[in-house]
Amino acid sequence: MCEKKIGFIGAGNMATAIINGILTNKAKSAEDICVFDPDVSKCEAMQKKGVGCAASSAELVEKSDIIVLAVKPQNYDEVLSSVSGAVSESDIFVTIAAGISIEYVRKGLGKNCPMVRVMPNTPLLLGKGATAICRSENISDADFDEVYKMFALSGDVALLPEDQMNAIIAVNGSSPAYIYLFAKAMVDYAVSVGIDAATALSLVCKTFEGSAEMLRSSGDTPEQLIEKVCSKGGTTIEAMNVLKEKKVPETIIEAMGACTRRAEELGR
Repeated sequence: MCEKKIGFIGAGNMATAIINGILTNKAKSAEDICVFDPDVSKCEAMQKKGVGCAASSAELVEKSDIIVLAVKPQNYDEVLSSVSGAVSESDIFVTIAAGISIEYVRKGLGKNCPMVRVMPNTPLLLGKGATAICRSENISDADFDEVYKMFALSGDVALLPEDQMNAIIAVNGSSPAYIYLFAKAMVDYAVSVGIDAATALSLVCKTFEGSAEMLRSSGDTPEQLIEKVCSKGGTTIEAMNVLKEKKVPETIIEAMGACTRRAEELGR
């Protein structure tokens, strides 16, 4: 990475994951990173890593070349208003909140800043993130590459056009929750038939890991992999028949559509 200073407005889980990835991989020194968060305990935790802390969001902008807006969508208006007076059009902004577009941030800042819009997910905390990213028309390749690497250090990154960024939230941003719900149901069933919850969860987790690797490296489509597990007249096909009868695939698609619609509402 180059020598630009990176600032984070918000020092919650996602900011912590990104910063940890940068520091663990020695992509930048802690002295090149600054945070602002109204929660003093979060700032103190960052200071223990050697990361600097600003007294306000406006001060953070003044100290930084790249500003990551690591706050909830509902807080964007307040944050953008509070920093607009400190912003120059050379400042690079990164939005990581669901539904918040490049134009939304620029309008709030009153500046045509170079920008990157990002949709990460929580496995970024473990260095196993799946991140979607898009760029504004006026960001240089070098600056975009620096932001791209911030997320690539902690997982896989896919470049998309902005008109797909609301829809991708349902695919990678929100989807860990769907998987946790499925895992909970599997463990709940195991417990109901007398299997220890910890044992069941361990087996479920390993099954998810192995299944993901099969999807990634077997060369088979999801449909082909399903067929390979579902022997005619066997046990798995009985389970699949119930899932299809209950319209589980259609329900998942419907839920993902609701996720996208909410993202569009947040960005208005």
